[in-house]
Amino acid sequence: MGLALACAPAAAVTLAEKAKESGCVNKPMWLAGDTYRCATQSGAFSYFNVPGSNGSPPSSASISSSPKAPTPAAFPRIDPETQKGRDGVRRKVLADELSSEEKLLAESRTAYADGAPPPLPEEKADAEKYRLRIARLKQSVSVHEKNVEALKKELATVK
Repeated sequence: MGLALACAPAAAVTLAEKAKESGCVNKPMWLAGDTYRCATQSGAFSYFNVPGSNGSPPSSASISSSPKAPTPAAFPRIDPETQKGRDGVRRKVLADELSSEEKLLAESRTAYADGAPPPLPEEKADAEKYRLRIARLKQSVSVHEKNVEALKKELATVK
């Protein structure tokens, strides 16, 4: 599929640059982590990330945290074998979901056909219908790719 993307170094991108690039008409509002939101000229919201930003988000050092309370002695505990069983079930469910999602991704990619699927009979006379179908197919591929990535990440954290 040979797609090349030009990426600027993450450290070189500032909040102001990302806001301008996103078409913000107001000051970006910090949401969480490196994520910001602002309004655009059309009235829609634009969401973007500024890795390593030092703007509005509070740093972990500036947030006072209370010391953790000890676990009460009567707090229920799970024996290691039961937990291993639960982890095994979780791993199996995630693996099944991953397999299913990879199958859906393959089907979506086939239907998308690198952005040039053959037009359906009703689309031959209506280019807008064809364009909308291609956009839906592309979005479907993107959603399945993100799902596969998230499931792989989650599987990597299972003990």
